Amino acid sequence: MVRGLVGSIHNKRLVCTIAPMTPARGDHDARRSDVSEGVWRVLSTRGFEGLTLRAVATELGASTGLLTHYFPNKRALLSHALEELDRRSGDRPRRAAPADGSPPPPPGLARLRAALLDVLPLDGDSAAGNRIWVGSWDHALADPELAAAHAGRYARSRVALTGFVRDAQRLGELPAQADPAEVAAGAQAFVLGLVVQALFAPDEFPAGRQEALLDAYLAGLTGPAGPAAPTESAD
Repeated sequence: MVRGLVGSIHNKRLVCTIAPMTPARGDHDARRSDVSEGVWRVLSTRGFEGLTLRAVATELGASTGLLTHYFPNKRALLSHALEELDRRSGDRPRRAAPADGSPPPPPGLARLRAALLDVLPLDGDSAAGNRIWVGSWDHALADPELAAAHAGRYARSRVALTGFVRDAQRLGELPAQADPAEVAAGAQAFVLGLVVQALFAPDEFPAGRQEALLDAYLAGLTGPAGPAAPTESAD
């Protein structure tokens, strides 16, 4: 019997239909990539409020029936959109970890500053990405699973910041007695608040002022640095 040919008896007659073939893995991955690109374009132009299956289908010139293969409901679409936003945010150029092969800032306060600058909307691309992030908060807060995913992303960011704070303490750039996790949490809260201010009032918070406010905040953390924290002996 030819593969894909399905026979059934109906009213004593043999009715033959061609069963749909499973798409090759490469085709499936390519189509999913196209769908992700369509989701991103809708997010970029309409935000999360305008993200619907119909809007993505229109963007792709496809049917909503095709998209339900990937997203059976609106929640699945939102979850994928957040994953795509997270992926693209991770792929964009970063001062703290340059992708072009250039050396990163030295460990310590300089690298902490670079990581915090990477969060701020200092140019058109980072402002657009931050607008999408902030627009996602309302949907995430209304869904416990999406909220947990958001909380996990911010927690991972604090872990990275905590490592930079520890380096700064070890180098004597930040007070050794401070709790590095608390310092990192405060720094994250500061830049997220500054993000919101800059998005709502970009003329009042241009890039230069954002950097100056961040530098003033970091200067307030330094205090009397004192001696560098001891390092373990190699012996």
